Amino acid sequence: MAEDTDKKVDEDWKKRAEAEKERIAQDEDDAEQSASSMPPQPDFAGLVSSYATQALVGMGQFPHPATDKREVHLELAKYAIDTLQMLQEKTKGNLTDDEKKYLDAVLYDLRLRFLDAAG
Repeated sequence: MAEDTDKKVDEDWKKRAEAEKERIAQDEDDAEQSASSMPPQPDFAGLVSSYATQALVGMGQFPHPATDKREVHLELAKYAIDTLQMLQEKTKGNLTDDEKKYLDAVLYDLRLRFLDAAG
């Protein structure tokens, strides 16, 4: 009879261990889903990219997110480019080399595209 009790205890342990493994796996899945729905950490490149995207939408190079249509609104593009230029002026001497190069390249590209769109 002692053997039956030992087997029952052993089986209960296996069931609890399996349930715990499933719970841990579910918790990890939940954590991954939660992390993927979180917005990215703010950074300088993200800010620059955001304004660059607004400029490109204004130039009709990307569809507007609300209408899903490509529409040219040069005043919106100019505002975004001017904002990036202001950011460049205000952060002069405070950017890393990579940040400065990125902002310079983005502004150069946007200005050429703007001239082409306004042309």
